[in-house]
Amino acid sequence: MKQILSEDLLKFSFIRKLSFNPKGDHYAYEVAKASPKKDSYDVKLYIDRKPYKEDKSVSLIDWYDDENLLISIKSKSKSVYNTYYLLDVKTLNRKQFLKTPLGISLFKRVNDDTCLIKAEIDACYPDLYLYNEEKLKKHKELMKQEADYEVLDEIPYWFNGQGYTNKKREALFILKGKKLKRISDKLTNVENVNVDDDRIYYSANTFDRCASLYSQLFVYDLKTSRTTCLYEPLDHMINNIYVIDHKLYFNVCDGKRYGINETGRFAVLEDGQFRKLETPDRSLHNGVACDTTLGSGKQQVVKGDKLYSLITNVDHVELWVFDKNFKYKKLLSMPLISYFDVNDDKIIYCGSDEKSLPELYEYSFKDRKIRQLTSYNKNVLKDRYVAKPQEIKYVSEGYELNGWVLPPINYSSKKKYPAILDVHGGPRAIYSKAFFHEMQLWASQGYFVMFTNIKGSDGRGDEFADIRGQYGYTDFKNLMDFVDTVLKKYPAIDERRVCETGGSYGGFMTNWIITHTDRFVAAASQRSISNWMSFTYLSDIGYYFGTDQNGSDAAIRDYQKLWEHSPLKYVDNVKTPTLFIHSDEDFRCPLPEGMQMMQALAERNIETRLVVFHKENHELSRGGLPKHRIRRLNEITDWFNRHTK
Repeated sequence: MKQILSEDLLKFSFIRKLSFNPKGDHYAYEVAKASPKKDSYDVKLYIDRKPYKEDKSVSLIDWYDDENLLISIKSKSKSVYNTYYLLDVKTLNRKQFLKTPLGISLFKRVNDDTCLIKAEIDACYPDLYLYNEEKLKKHKELMKQEADYEVLDEIPYWFNGQGYTNKKREALFILKGKKLKRISDKLTNVENVNVDDDRIYYSANTFDRCASLYSQLFVYDLKTSRTTCLYEPLDHMINNIYVIDHKLYFNVCDGKRYGINETGRFAVLEDGQFRKLETPDRSLHNGVACDTTLGSGKQQVVKGDKLYSLITNVDHVELWVFDKNFKYKKLLSMPLISYFDVNDDKIIYCGSDEKSLPELYEYSFKDRKIRQLTSYNKNVLKDRYVAKPQEIKYVSEGYELNGWVLPPINYSSKKKYPAILDVHGGPRAIYSKAFFHEMQLWASQGYFVMFTNIKGSDGRGDEFADIRGQYGYTDFKNLMDFVDTVLKKYPAIDERRVCETGGSYGGFMTNWIITHTDRFVAAASQRSISNWMSFTYLSDIGYYFGTDQNGSDAAIRDYQKLWEHSPLKYVDNVKTPTLFIHSDEDFRCPLPEGMQMMQALAERNIETRLVVFHKENHELSRGGLPKHRIRRLNEITDWFNRHTK
């Protein structure tokens, strides 16, 4: 069998934006694929699995009606407008629909002559969407003159993947004919949106200094053109708004019991208060950490009087259907289900198992059978060594836990092999058995690869996921117990040649591991956290995440708690050669977090190396430029090879 290589990701086809038309007799999606020459991703639109033969890059926005898709097409011209088209799915003819300076992030057709648009706009220029072409050109020139400056007067002032966001707000607009009208306030940031007849419901947060985690609830009446606040107190996170049989439901939490990672509960609004309904103690989305998806898609769908939702359950993803009383049953289960959509007859979903990359599948309501629809990635893994995950069960700190081991290529019990421990991010995420490129790459390089879901992971409810104030304690012990279990079960692993890596929370754990044990021969810390004090006042989510997760009252008043859980505090203990991978536009775990650890190691004469990726953010390993993703994999692999071989 041939080895899996880092360059293989250039062959991956990434399926995204899967969506049925309102009637359910057509569906569309995009397929993205790396373009090595351009070092980017080419995107192709598919309608009922047939490619739309357009030589320009087409982006799917949403269905306009049963026969037409709303699309945008990248233009090489320097127009001040974004141009959107309606594409007839039968004739494949298109016509111009709208020219606007706005970049549409959400589109819903409300009735025959009215559409709802959500788009980002600068609160300093709230009427920008009304500017004529001449005025837009002058504004563009003004922005060029101001390009060397950033004026910051609120938090968050930047956001991972979006750059500087100071005074930027997601706003709602009504489109009647060709006329746009803004219906949300200048400083209001709109979050979740849903429509019921002539009423538009949305959750939002209005701020001019510090954004709140909590939201208010509004309704805009198209008949009266009036906005009413239905829920004013800022004491609940409103995660979703559902309209089921013209009744309004929500997914909300107050964070009082489990903090910011608390699972939202189904609720109704009665007498101005949220009444929470019985809800399974599971996350209503796909929480699998992976590197084989690119982009987004639906994870919840309301169809008739039913709600369909992805569920992160233990170590895999399921698809559940809830009736109008929110009683549920499981329909599907797979190591990874990324997104899906539903019509009257079937569910179409994008999924992956341990031996395959994501493809489209169909589940029939009539016969309950599953049929694979696409084979875009069929030949990528042909004749390649794909290691089969071998489950490991163990007990640590009173918890019954599980993980997996990937055996190396050409395994022989008579040989000794190096190994790699890979720690997921989150921490509220999970590893599953789904094909994971980086791990399979290392198995093909001759490593045992081990990965597990420790305390703090998703899939087992809020209490299990809650590690506030425990970072570096229970989780660290779980990981070490897992490694001990694996080493005992696989004597072919050379204990002197075990490496460790992880990103985000896994990067924090890598920093913690090297400051609390020298059992690993080498480590690779990716997009990490090293100092909770600096993280709190640098990260886009720092002002609430750092204190919440560390059980700290406030960063300044309770700095001892943040410092207690900071790997940098214990840097004098480090003996492990450590590679640091970071991106200079990572605003989630900012670059100084890696810099601090690298400098501290270098000062103490510990072998270290920091690789900074320009123009990349926190999503480097999952959505970075192709050549950067390959370089990242090669850097880590070469580092481990150097210290194990």
